[in-house]
Amino acid sequence: MSIRLYVGNLPKEFERQELEAVFSEFGDAASTKVITDRKTGKCRGFGFVTVKTEEQADQLIEKFNGSMFKETELKIERAQPRTKGKEEEMEPVSSGSAPAVNRRAKGGSSKPAGRKPAVMGDPESVQPDPRWAQELEKLKQLLQTANP
Repeated sequence: MSIRLYVGNLPKEFERQELEAVFSEFGDAASTKVITDRKTGKCRGFGFVTVKTEEQADQLIEKFNGSMFKETELKIERAQPRTKGKEEEMEPVSSGSAPAVNRRAKGGSSKPAGRKPAVMGDPESVQPDPRWAQELEKLKQLLQTANP
C-alpha cells in the first residue's frame, strides 16, 4: 500500500523536476505531485509525495521535514484523507470577493443557495452586502457631489 505525504510551504514558482530532485534518493519509490492554481498555473504552496512503504514515509519525513527548498522551509507530514461534505461543496472565499456557489452540488440551480430574492420596494429597506457597504457609501457620496 502506498503512503501519501503532504508537502507544504512550497514556493509559488519552481519546476516540478526541482522538487523531484530533492526526493531523488528514493528513486522511483517516490512520486511527486504539485498542486497548481487553475488560472495562473503557479503552485498553490503545497503538493504531495507518494512512497511505497511506511518505512520510506518515516525516513522521508525525518530527513526532509524542516529542510530548505528554494529559500523556504518545507513542512512534510502524512496526508489526511479527503473528507466528503461541506468542505468540498464550497470553495474557499478570499476577503473582498463574492461568495462562491457550487451549482452542481445543488442540482444545477441557477439561484445562489441560501439567498432570498431582492424585493424591489423601498430602496432604504434593502440592506447592502456588508462586505461592500463601505464601497457603496463612497459611491453614493461621489454621486451626490457630482449631481448637486
